[in-house]
Amino acid sequence: MPRADELLDILTAGGRRADRLTHVHRISARAGQTARWPDWVSPQLLVGLEARGAGTPWVHQALAADAAWSGRHVALATSTGSGKSLSYWVPALTSVRGASDEFARGRIEGVRSRGTVLYLSPTKALAQDQFTSVTALLKAAGITDIAVDTCDGDTPFEARKWIQAHSDVVLTNPDYLHYSMLPGHARWASFFKRLRYVIIDEGHSYRGVFGAHVSLVLRRLQRIVQYYRSSATYTSGDRPTFVVASATTADPAASAARLIGVIPDDIAAVVEDTSPRGNKTFALWQPPQMVPFDSDSPDSGRAARTGGGSGFSVVGGDDLGGLVDPWDVGSWNAGGAGAGAGGAGAGDGESWANGSWDGGDPDPWGALDDSLTGPASDATAIVDAPAPEQPRRAATAEAADLLADLASHSVRSLAFTRSRRGAENVASHTQDLLSHVNPRLVNSVAAYRGGYLPEERRELEAAIRTGKIKALATTNALELGVDISGLDAVLIVGWPGTRVSMWQQAGRAGRAGADGMVVFIAREDPLDTYLVNHPEAIFDTPVEATVFDPSNPYVLAGHLCTAASEIPIKESEIEYLGGEVARNLLNQLTERGTLRRREKGWYWTHEQNAADFTNIRGEGGTPVQVVERESGRLLGTVDAAQADSQVHNGAVYVHQGETYVVAEYNYAEAIALVDREATTYTTWSRDVTSIEIRETLQEKSWDVTLPGAYGTQGAPSASTGSRPHVEWGFGKVDVHGQVVGFNRRRIPSGEILSNDTLDLPVRTLETTAAWWTVSAELLEVAGLDMEEAPGALHAAEHASIGLLPLLATCDRWDLGGVSTALHVDTERATVFVYDALPGGAGFAERGYGMAREWLTATLEAISSCGCADGCPACVQSPKCGNGNNPLSKSGAIRLLRTVLTGSPSAP
Repeated sequence: MPRADELLDILTAGGRRADRLTHVHRISARAGQTARWPDWVSPQLLVGLEARGAGTPWVHQALAADAAWSGRHVALATSTGSGKSLSYWVPALTSVRGASDEFARGRIEGVRSRGTVLYLSPTKALAQDQFTSVTALLKAAGITDIAVDTCDGDTPFEARKWIQAHSDVVLTNPDYLHYSMLPGHARWASFFKRLRYVIIDEGHSYRGVFGAHVSLVLRRLQRIVQYYRSSATYTSGDRPTFVVASATTADPAASAARLIGVIPDDIAAVVEDTSPRGNKTFALWQPPQMVPFDSDSPDSGRAARTGGGSGFSVVGGDDLGGLVDPWDVGSWNAGGAGAGAGGAGAGDGESWANGSWDGGDPDPWGALDDSLTGPASDATAIVDAPAPEQPRRAATAEAADLLADLASHSVRSLAFTRSRRGAENVASHTQDLLSHVNPRLVNSVAAYRGGYLPEERRELEAAIRTGKIKALATTNALELGVDISGLDAVLIVGWPGTRVSMWQQAGRAGRAGADGMVVFIAREDPLDTYLVNHPEAIFDTPVEATVFDPSNPYVLAGHLCTAASEIPIKESEIEYLGGEVARNLLNQLTERGTLRRREKGWYWTHEQNAADFTNIRGEGGTPVQVVERESGRLLGTVDAAQADSQVHNGAVYVHQGETYVVAEYNYAEAIALVDREATTYTTWSRDVTSIEIRETLQEKSWDVTLPGAYGTQGAPSASTGSRPHVEWGFGKVDVHGQVVGFNRRRIPSGEILSNDTLDLPVRTLETTAAWWTVSAELLEVAGLDMEEAPGALHAAEHASIGLLPLLATCDRWDLGGVSTALHVDTERATVFVYDALPGGAGFAERGYGMAREWLTATLEAISSCGCADGCPACVQSPKCGNGNNPLSKSGAIRLLRTVLTGSPSAP
């Protein structure tokens, strides 16, 4: 591969794009540290390890394998490409193989003693990848008496029956375990009774509400295992050994313990990465500003092509770009006017329930102003607000240029995007660019995302491994462990949400100890802009912990029902399943008639499968089926959470590059009928929102001393009544939202073609929020009258949503917000930021706990932005439910300074 300096020269086009580099960080190479495999490893398996080039393990592999073999639960948290998989497969396969060595083959008692292994990954692709690796190892070892199979929703029914009866190792995902294996545990009785190891791969991905769901699924699994082992109580010997493999995270032992339901002392943490690492160069990249073009100038034709008729062209003269990149989105939707409860307000937020971990789009819970509007948008379009003088080019357009340049120099590259459509867009634009340079390279570029048919995925994965595909645009589907070695460069298009994910994606460059190049390309987003201009926030800051709450009642209730349907819940199990929260929920469910209490426990007495009522990927009701009206073909599904905003009547729906228009959306029946139609427009939904406080769980105030009423004379002003000038709260809230209409907008200019109304139901999200309120005196000192105050509060809300991921293990799609100049519950000007997930996920609570750090970073991000009146890099949101109106950047700066220091002036 080219050297790092050569790669930088390719990326900067010989210096012509050098001004886009904001920082270059270099990580030195590291030699590996080796050990010996322990003596207990199966001799025949050692033969296979030697044949596969793994006869001498890295130290962390040997340590983790030995701990797992001894019966300790293991948290293995090392970098991408460090060989984590052998750390768990060696003890797991030896455990199965050991039965064959110890007992005479064919004897009944020998067969019964054979242990089984359950492997869980968040994606089908990763399970298939591990299946390929394990079977190759067994083949190299000459081992033929260990049956290894994948089993998931794609597995034919007849094959499932064989697997249930004969498999020693089953690779699947938490969804199949939840929906099929545990409810149908009688069919898996032999497998569960002999379960020795449970391997949880990519453990860092189980966070937020999804992590809470998976944690409870694993508790249900352990109940089933205990049941078939006929133990009266839970002991360490009754449970299988868990190995949780993850990217590098903070406190992996605590996260693993919470995930599987034990105390951290029961976990052996292996965190020192002893694998070799090549030199890695990490570049931070900010796309160029767009400059207005003169339609009478000689270059106006080219400018119109690159700017899509937007009136802007790219500084530096690239061949692809424009103010609006119609596919640089999760779903092109924007919002309409919103009102906070009790007064004029603005609501914003992005949520991510992640309906498909196979590279799915960010998935909003729904009916939450900005969250109602659909998945997060990377678009640099500014909706219903004056465009900044020089907006920046779309990150996906920039990525396509760089990917094409890398591919034309035979550099094997991977581009991570934030959405399925973003991946398709980058791939298609890259192919288009290459078609003009070297048409033979066009077929070496592809997109990889969720939503493909199984056979399409398998074919694409094979092409990636063989090197037939040189450049790939993907979603997080390839972040999660699929083995793609030999990559030279990785482009990260937009902040992936956490430092854990960033380093996981970056680890794809230079796997197996080779050198690698990583480029983080910033979108026009407050957090992205902050990060490319503050490299210390990336490189000098520890990775986050994995945050989730298994006792979240909105998650726990469904799993209690499902657990009761599998095996009646005993009194002795309540503490393990959730303690007093579980007890209270069981009583409520019994009162409602959902469960029935008997002497031996709680029973599920309904005919329906209880698991079907709990969606572990996003808690939002029955997914809406998208069906082509003419053929009756099922194109795909959309989570109920996002259906109102994505498949309403008249919405444009995109599937594998083809556009469809929704002819009929029946939300009651969860179906959307669509017609295939080549459109020149896309659709943006509009919504209204309100928020009400149900219960304040925590509150505090800040001691802010204000000058005189006008900041220049008089004694310090007192708070209204006895209330402090700045009050903070955290608690339970109800967010009410409704999609009320949509716009048709021309591609790519963003010109509004029509405004249409919709009649859809109001949705309510019960969640948790942090909020801060300010007194009328503080607004006055900040120079904010009733005309400017709403815009200042709104701008501060936007930026604070974008900056909270610096402090909490979330991204902005996990969050929503509402701001209002007068809220009925607080009786003051108030800014709310809430978890856009049912029951909350701990993110807003984290913001409450670090309130001063949060608002300080927010103020710095806004005040350091070079724009005059606000832009997507500081206070504008591409998904604003109020069309980014009103906004006051200068007002937000004065407001935040006054909240933090008591003075609107810079120190």
